[in-house]
Amino acid sequence: MTYIKFPRLIETLFIGYLGGYLFTLANFPLPWVLGALTLTLLWQGFTKRKAYWPNPFKQGGFLVLGMYFGLYFTIETFFTIGPYLLPYLLMTVVLIFASIFISTAVTKWIEVDKITSVFGSIPGGLSEMVLASESLNAKTTLVLIFQTVRLLTVLFTVPAMIIYFFKDQSQTIQAIATAQSFVFGGWNYFWYLIPILFGVYFRDRIPAGLVVVPLGITAAMNISPIDMATIPSIVLLSAQVAVGIGLGKSISFDDLKLGGKYCLVYFVVSLSLILVAFGLGAALAHFTTLDLATAMLSVAPGGLIEMVLTASTVGGDPAIVSALQLTRILVIVIFVPAFLKWYFRKEASKQAA
Repeated sequence: MTYIKFPRLIETLFIGYLGGYLFTLANFPLPWVLGALTLTLLWQGFTKRKAYWPNPFKQGGFLVLGMYFGLYFTIETFFTIGPYLLPYLLMTVVLIFASIFISTAVTKWIEVDKITSVFGSIPGGLSEMVLASESLNAKTTLVLIFQTVRLLTVLFTVPAMIIYFFKDQSQTIQAIATAQSFVFGGWNYFWYLIPILFGVYFRDRIPAGLVVVPLGITAAMNISPIDMATIPSIVLLSAQVAVGIGLGKSISFDDLKLGGKYCLVYFVVSLSLILVAFGLGAALAHFTTLDLATAMLSVAPGGLIEMVLTASTVGGDPAIVSALQLTRILVIVIFVPAFLKWYFRKEASKQAA
């Protein structure tokens, strides 16, 4: 890092923390993630100054949050999620087909092809959907923009709606972190080097590896005889700011302008999919013993980190939300691109015939 870039790093860091602080004062949901994201996005858009935030900072935030989520797991968690897997997989399949149906239906009224529309709406990893769409000659720029619109819609609506519905149970993540009695763990902090090293090694080899791998390894260590040290609240909040800045930096006004009027269309598509997901979550809670908040956040088509943080806020079970959201991510990333390729090639063959 050069001296010339160091002031820009401090500037970006200040913007991120300021956004988190302002969102905290306003009592907005997930303030340290969404506040940092929002102010970074607005700062870039109105000042034309690109935020300086090297990838290791964002990746460090993901690593810390992955390890933090892993601490929620107990041996009972692994026995608890077993009965939910089959009905949850069914809900995931229904959500995927609902996404395909809605995104295909809107192409009747707008000038966007079906392949681009579906890949731009499917609730999967943004980068994975963009890469998969390239092999089918979709308009990858539009896929990226529509996936960005979907991500922003989910981040700003799902936590707010869930916290509103369950406001009697809600508390801020800062209050949760403060309420946890922090005891300096001394040498026990060195145990965290194991999930960090594995997370860095597998970050590009496993979908969402920077979160999934540290989460899994920390969970395994947490249920073992190892005495895991608690993560200080300032580290947890800083990790959220790091992730928020990283997300805000990756979104630009120019990209959203390029999507033009279609951004509004895919905002509505995303809202429709969220409502479908809430309905499926309510059904999952009805037919299983999951509480409503945990079930809805497990099915919600949002980012793993944001849904688990929201679960922490509204009294849901963060460990179960983590496990089920990971299941959905793996199903979508591993199977959905291959299925969509098969489906659209079959459609193309029919049209050619």
